Amino acid sequence: MAAWLRTPPGRYLLGWEQSFIDAAVVDLFGFHAVQLGLPQLEGLRANRMPHRWLALNHLVEPGQEAFVSGGASMAGGPPPLALNVRAEPQALPKPERVALYCEFEALPFEANSLDLVVLPHTLELASDSHRCLREVERVLRPEGRVVILGLNPASLWALRQNLARVNGRMFSRVSKEAGADARLYLPAEGEYIGYWRLRDWLRLLSFEVERAAFGCYRPPLLSQVWLDRWQWLEKPGSKWWTVLGALYGVVAVKRVHGMRLVGMARKKTRGTKTAPAVALNQQPHQRQHEHEPQ
Repeated sequence: MAAWLRTPPGRYLLGWEQSFIDAAVVDLFGFHAVQLGLPQLEGLRANRMPHRWLALNHLVEPGQEAFVSGGASMAGGPPPLALNVRAEPQALPKPERVALYCEFEALPFEANSLDLVVLPHTLELASDSHRCLREVERVLRPEGRVVILGLNPASLWALRQNLARVNGRMFSRVSKEAGADARLYLPAEGEYIGYWRLRDWLRLLSFEVERAAFGCYRPPLLSQVWLDRWQWLEKPGSKWWTVLGALYGVVAVKRVHGMRLVGMARKKTRGTKTAPAVALNQQPHQRQHEHEPQ
C-alpha cells in the first residue's frame, strides 16, 4: 500500500485523510497518543499531547528507502506497482521517527493507559481485525478516542476493483512479468470493512461513534489530469450521495458506565402523630351544678 500511495489516486486519497485527521485530533486532550501503521500519514501532527508515538508491525529495510520513477524498484526493494502508472520517487520515513515495532493484535501497553489511538487502514491490513480492535479497547482509557480510516466497499473505487478481479481484460493490460495482478485499481492486500459493519463492531465493544465522514467522490481514474477535471464532483457528492465516497473516517469514544453502590434498604417507620386533647371527665362541672341554688 505504501507504493500505491505514491500514485495520483493514492496522493488524492492521502490528502483527504490528512485533512480529516488533522481536524479530528486537534482538540483532543490527554497525555499519551499512538498511531498504528501507515507512516506516510502524519496522524498526530496536529495533536498537542506531550507523548505521541508511531508504531509499526514491520521493519523498514534499507532497500526500501527510495524508488526510481517508472514503477521499477531498486535492488532489494518491494515488487512493482499493480497499476500502469508511475510512482514518484519518495523516501520512506526515517527510522528514528518510528517509536516501536510491535504486533497490533498484542499491543505492549497497559490497560487503560492511552488517551488516543489512530488506526489509518490498520484494521484492513491486520491479520485479525477483531482482535486488533479489542486490543485498542483494552489500552484506551475511559472517554478515550479512536480514529479509524478505511476504504469504503460501497463506492465506485471498490466497484472497479471487484470488476477487475472478475474480468481483468476490462482494464489496462500489463505483461505478466510485472508481478501481481496489474489490472487492480486499489492495493490487492487487505480486506475492506464496510462502515455499518464497523459501527456494529464498535457498539459491541462499548464505543460510541462521535463523528463520521466520507470523502473522495471523484471517479476511479489513473491520471492526475483527469482527477483534477472531476474536482467539481466533490461538493455535490458530499451532499447527495454521502455514503458512496471512496473512503470514510470515524471518531469513536470509549464509554464505561459507572456503578453506584446501594446499601441495605432501611425500613421507614411512620412517625406517630399527637392526637388533640379531649376532655373526658365532666364530673366537676356536674357537682358544681348540684350545689347551685334552685
